[in-house]
Amino acid sequence: MWLWWLTRHPHMSDRERTALDRAAERQELFLPAISLWEAQMLHSKNRIQLPLPFADWLRRASAPGVLTVLPLDVEVVIALGRLPGAFHGDPADRLIVATARAHSLALATHDERIRKSRAVRLWTARGLQRVAPAPGVQEQAARYGPGHLSARRALTGRRASAPRRSSRA
Repeated sequence: MWLWWLTRHPHMSDRERTALDRAAERQELFLPAISLWEAQMLHSKNRIQLPLPFADWLRRASAPGVLTVLPLDVEVVIALGRLPGAFHGDPADRLIVATARAHSLALATHDERIRKSRAVRLWTARGLQRVAPAPGVQEQAARYGPGHLSARRALTGRRASAPRRSSRA
C-alpha cells in the first residue's frame, strides 16, 4: 500500500489515501525494510511507473519526513518464528507481518491471504485498529519533523488530494 499511496494507484481509495496522509502528518507511518527491496524488484521488472529515476524516488519515498523504515532485526526474526505454521509462504509477506507484530503495529494491506490469516491486526481507513507500539518506536518517529505532504508532492508531482465523495465503501 506504500507504493499505491505514493503513486496514486487506482486500487487505493481516496479514503485510504487521505487517512494515510493524516497518519503521515502525525508521524505514525512505518515501513518494513523488506518493502524497499520489493519496490526495487517491481521496478526492475518494469511493473511500476515512477515520475523520477528509481534511486531518487526511493530515497524520497523512504525519507524520515515521509515515514519510518523499520529494520529487519532480532525482534522481527523472533516474530517470524511465532507466525502460524500454515501462514503465507511468501518470504517478503512473512517479514512484513512479522515486522508489524514485532512492533505492535496494525498493517495496511489489501493482500487477501494476509487479511484472512488473522495473523496481524489490520489498519483500515475508517479507523485504525490501534495497538500500542513497542517501546522506542514512537520515540524513533518523533525524531522526524513534519513534511510528509510536501515530500509526497515531490514524489508524485501532485498536490495532496482532498477527500472526495465516492460510492465506494
